[in-house]
Amino acid sequence: MRHYRWGVPALVAVAAYGAMIAVAAAVATARGDIGVLWRLTLFSEADEDVTAIWPNALVLLAAGGLWGWALWQSLRGPVAGRPPATDRTVLRLRVAFYAAAGSWLVYAIAPAWPWWAVVIDSLVMAAVVVLFHPVLRRTVQFTGLALVAGLFANVSVAAVEVFDVLGWSEARRAADMSDLSALAGAIWTGLVFLTQWRDGRWRRATVGYGIASLVVPIALLPLAYLAESTGVSGSVFGVAITATDALTVIWLARSAHELTDPAVPAVPAVPVVPGSPEPPGPAPARASG
Repeated sequence: MRHYRWGVPALVAVAAYGAMIAVAAAVATARGDIGVLWRLTLFSEADEDVTAIWPNALVLLAAGGLWGWALWQSLRGPVAGRPPATDRTVLRLRVAFYAAAGSWLVYAIAPAWPWWAVVIDSLVMAAVVVLFHPVLRRTVQFTGLALVAGLFANVSVAAVEVFDVLGWSEARRAADMSDLSALAGAIWTGLVFLTQWRDGRWRRATVGYGIASLVVPIALLPLAYLAESTGVSGSVFGVAITATDALTVIWLARSAHELTDPAVPAVPAVPVVPGSPEPPGPAPARASG
């Protein structure tokens, strides 16, 4: 807990959430009402056809556990210690990552988003795209393609919402290119993962969470058809897959935390004695992970 800047309050919050889920699971199986457990883990109203049996409760508990882990990863903050000296660009990128993580948390909890909330969320991610561009430029190629793709993926979503509210049907149809927007988003995301993998500031686990946020939902979809054979309601498993959004929250939060990890202490210099062999150079700087 003390290894992280806000580890103690984060642990308290996660423990409180876990206790509520455990009590809701016990109540669900004892009274046959799964509604409270559903709302605490999937943040929506329960399907009336779902029965409160242990297989269904276990799926919901797994979803709640994933959100609890996302809370810990988000609230604990960066590693404790004096952060390294950073410029304003890095600080702005960190704020943008935190804002994006917060918007994903709200997205998971809110049953529906008004059009203006979707626009704000898209613009926050567009800010992440712009502020991450200098980091991309130092590490990978095709940075211009990444910038254009990332901006297109996010601005097109905002444009569709705005044109829909204004009643501009022709403009809305022109901006609504979901397949192309998804491809553009995938290009930007892939280049960001590659950059984080090569850049010493981000840990391998952070990149792993980002990749998992894309792969795990697709991998779980075929299992929805097999869920009923194990006693799990298909609707429970299908809705529970949305809990994998927590992986995106973890990736965004960790990406923000690790931008300000404490610097690694410098290796002390080795004195050189005249006539002695050349001393070895300093050890390569250890990445923050």
